[in-house]
Amino acid sequence: MKKRKYDFQIGVDMKRFLLVTVLAGFLSACSSFQDVTDFIPSFWDDNQSAKITDVYVKASTFDCDQPHLPQITALKQDLFWFELYSKSKGYLQKDVLKLIAPMQATVNDFYNRAKTKEGSKVYCEAKKKILITQAKKSASGVMWRF
Repeated sequence: MKKRKYDFQIGVDMKRFLLVTVLAGFLSACSSFQDVTDFIPSFWDDNQSAKITDVYVKASTFDCDQPHLPQITALKQDLFWFELYSKSKGYLQKDVLKLIAPMQATVNDFYNRAKTKEGSKVYCEAKKKILITQAKKSASGVMWRF
């Protein structure tokens, strides 16, 4: 049987198509590499573990009968230290930064309120309960890394 000219051209065209498809797949995989690294957990760090424990202790021992501003300022500074330290460690620390984000929002709200006027005891107790829960979850996430 005689080989026809277009049979050979179909084979070459198919090889080119497959090559282009494979290259496009590799290029799209490289562009989504950043998304993949979001799922890579960071590793254990003694300093982060110590600081998140300090935050948990300060949240747990917050005294609503005492002035709120000095206490919430200390908590805010510890979270700020933790954030700067984690950011300086590099890109793979995104997981711990996501862990403390809700707590930072709570602390910032409480801090802004305490700056303008002292909140009520009920407000303080509610915020304290929220902060303890958030600090406990954050500490658990930071401490259970390997």
